[in-house]
Amino acid sequence: MEQENLTSREMPQAAPKPSLWPLFFLPMALIYHELLLHIFDRSVPFWDLSLVYILLFSAAAGLLLSALVDMLPRKAAHVATYILCAAWTVLTCIEYCCKSYFKTYFSLSFVTQMTGQVVGDFFTTMMEIIFTRLPFILLSFLPLAALIVFRRRLLPGKRLSGRVRLLALAGFAVCQIAGSALCYAGEYRADYTYNFVTDRAVPRFGLTASVRLEAQYALLGVPEAPIVEVIEPEPDPTPVVYDYNKMDLDFEATSQLVGGQTLENIHKYFSSITASQKNEYTGMFAGKNLIQITAEAFSPYVISKELTPTLYKLTHEGFVFTNYYQPGWGQSTTGGEFAAMTGVIPTWINNNLSFYVSSKDYMPFALGNQFRALGYTTVAYHNNSYTYYNRHLTHPNLGYDYYGQGNGLNITGPGWPYSDLEMMELTAPAYIEDYVNNGKPFHAYYMSVSGHANWGWGNAMSAKNREAAVAAYPNASQPVQGYIAANLELEHALTYLLEQLEAAGIADDTVICLTADHYPYALVTDDVDYYQELSGIPDSELDISRYRNTLIMWCGSMETPVTVDTPCSAIDIVPTLSNLFGLEYDSRLLSGRDVFAQNYNASQASTCMPLVILPTNRGNSWITAAGTYDAKTRTFTPNPGITVADDYVDTVAALVDAKFSYARLLIQYDYAGVVLHHPQATSVVAPPVTVPDSNDEDWGDESPADNADYDDASDVS
Repeated sequence: MEQENLTSREMPQAAPKPSLWPLFFLPMALIYHELLLHIFDRSVPFWDLSLVYILLFSAAAGLLLSALVDMLPRKAAHVATYILCAAWTVLTCIEYCCKSYFKTYFSLSFVTQMTGQVVGDFFTTMMEIIFTRLPFILLSFLPLAALIVFRRRLLPGKRLSGRVRLLALAGFAVCQIAGSALCYAGEYRADYTYNFVTDRAVPRFGLTASVRLEAQYALLGVPEAPIVEVIEPEPDPTPVVYDYNKMDLDFEATSQLVGGQTLENIHKYFSSITASQKNEYTGMFAGKNLIQITAEAFSPYVISKELTPTLYKLTHEGFVFTNYYQPGWGQSTTGGEFAAMTGVIPTWINNNLSFYVSSKDYMPFALGNQFRALGYTTVAYHNNSYTYYNRHLTHPNLGYDYYGQGNGLNITGPGWPYSDLEMMELTAPAYIEDYVNNGKPFHAYYMSVSGHANWGWGNAMSAKNREAAVAAYPNASQPVQGYIAANLELEHALTYLLEQLEAAGIADDTVICLTADHYPYALVTDDVDYYQELSGIPDSELDISRYRNTLIMWCGSMETPVTVDTPCSAIDIVPTLSNLFGLEYDSRLLSGRDVFAQNYNASQASTCMPLVILPTNRGNSWITAAGTYDAKTRTFTPNPGITVADDYVDTVAALVDAKFSYARLLIQYDYAGVVLHHPQATSVVAPPVTVPDSNDEDWGDESPADNADYDDASDVS
């Protein structure tokens, strides 16, 4: 038969089956990158429920992308596969570098906005970051290398059958729905929805889910935060001795900025808060001058009676805060500065820093605006580029005449980081003389920079004060010696300031307030935690003890020190100072509270109780008058003699989530302007992220990187 006589070459061949390797390559590559990032992030446990979220979301995204790519023409599918793999590899490397160097994961849009400045101005810094993180980067490029080498197997070939593509989409749906259901029902629901922040989402849900959520919320808006119902303490039935720090706010105001359920919820939240009650310290400093300092990377372990006598004096006289913390807000210097200057929790708004967004808001309770309304001279200074973190926009809006390098303040040397002493010498005499000669009270604000990383001997302030630091700490490591040396410049600046106040005879008329922007986490490298050496405490960034710091509130007129044991943090500074100076403000619109207010029951959760919030990669740790909740161990330890209700921890956790959410909404919708009917409240759209022009500052921070003498030092503020 003819059929039997055909050669094998002449026999019709069955069509080759499409390979499934291209279908699974993108899911496997995403899972690989997610696992790599998860393994290298030492601040989170590997074997945790978060691993389930990460695997589900990365598998879902990979299957969806593979199915979509397969629908393209073959050449386009090949190009798309290369682009997706390469782009994701680069993004993974960038996020790892951000986390290990700045201790923060940044949103995709924020990273994109920063790219031009990094490549244009900080090429040397970028090379240093990349070089010291080569193992991770090389491992990240393995999927792309595999794609290039095994392209015949891994690139899309013959189109998948409709059945296989349908199965891939079904796999995507199952993984996505399962992951979302677990997140909505789990303990991280707030971080997945109304309190989404990239820095906390990446370790919890993975980079894939974080990018998706960022895009989703940018297009559809962030979900509404729930209203927390709390039974507030009953007011004292005896005659009220003290009134409350609150104003007549219009909690029924309508607004073109926000409406419907959102405005109704905001009104309901802020109107439900119990205001801080005035107290025996109300108006104690009325009419006095105020000098407020946010000290770069300051730590209480710098203070020594012998080496830093001025800092020792200021921290052991005046008000002595024994339970003060400076949280890590995930925004480096600008987050800590915003908290200390406004009393509001720093958040992200449409991937903008809330401090920057606030530059378009009405900020009536910022100290600059409060004192300016009373006829004070209000000035702010920063001894580095005046545009960095958009301070030239934010600080004038807070009520200050603002001066920095390039804008009226000329620091001459000896180099980076610039001298706090020189800044004080250039600025303090003018407002002191104006007060002495003309009776014009003043409020001066300083953002220092001398304590800035890196702390190698190439650091100008470390080098300047090297001899004294090494003599005092001869056995310390070089980074710790360099850190101490850099901070001696702040000591010199404060010594000069006190000398000038005393020489002018106005120390009794002047209050000095100082705190850190953040603890010096540049001492924490990938290999060594030098902060443990500095503090003598074997803790980590997951531990509450890591964030204990110092708050100075000193006035020469205080004859005896006053010990304050109440737990407090940076967001409590503005309401506390406002009460001390007898200023008119509404405590309900601030995230913090007056430390001296007594209208709370220690064993009962309420909106007016002391509350320190310490965000970590394990969740929010917190401290109240009732006790301490440690997110690392997920345990609550009550204070001696305190008994709380069974739902106390859950109630406080809900209050914490609400504080974050409504701190964001307060700034996003210019809510103070709404309820006070200020004409400035005109726009709901957050301004776009802009990168300040500067040629002498580090990426995401404020320093060039040509002065680090040890490889592992990190510049972080």
